[in-house]
Amino acid sequence: MSRGITLVMDSSASPLLLALEKDGKIYTARRKGIKQEKLLFPLLRKLLVKAQAELQDISRICIIRGPGRFTGIRIALTFASMLQMLRNTQVYGATLFEVLHSQVTASRDYRAWKKNHPNGALAVVLHAFREEYFLQIFDKSNKGPQWLSREELLSQLAAYTEPLFVAGTDKEFAPLEGLLGTTYPLAAYKDCRVRAQTLIGFTQDDKWTRQALEPLYLKPARFELITPK
Repeated sequence: MSRGITLVMDSSASPLLLALEKDGKIYTARRKGIKQEKLLFPLLRKLLVKAQAELQDISRICIIRGPGRFTGIRIALTFASMLQMLRNTQVYGATLFEVLHSQVTASRDYRAWKKNHPNGALAVVLHAFREEYFLQIFDKSNKGPQWLSREELLSQLAAYTEPLFVAGTDKEFAPLEGLLGTTYPLAAYKDCRVRAQTLIGFTQDDKWTRQALEPLYLKPARFELITPK
């Protein structure tokens, strides 16, 4: 009888990422396509067969709760909620910003940069839509993530008063060099894509259960309502 396995998934954008961890071994699959509701269960069944496990063996699940495609985020949240309700599965959740922060700050390049720039901060930049981007800067102010135009993004980065180390991806998950050039030190590309191992590691810390089923939906500033004072 299985001791229980961990499932992690990222359905925030294409490709869909699924991985199972059982007895220390990780089974990973990625599948391109925007209709992830049709891809999820066939891909999951293949992983369960490889792991010689059943759906009811899943005792923990870690999901990406945003930002990204509205439908993609809802798929992960709905599936995790279903497992929690039917199987009492423990749910963990993190944002893409938090995942990349975890991966990049553990890298040798970032640690060396931080040693030389103790007041510096990590900025995570992710392409949102057309010429628009998501941005979160991890510093003492703890300001939440934003959805900005390309011009607004570049302006905010340039106006930041402390050194910045930048991580993330551009359109079609391309590296950020095309957007930022050599203006800032950039994280290694391998650290800017979600790794299954990172999400599996999050299931070892209960802090990732606190907002696990709270989606992170971001809106462009020009579409947000401003309440008169």
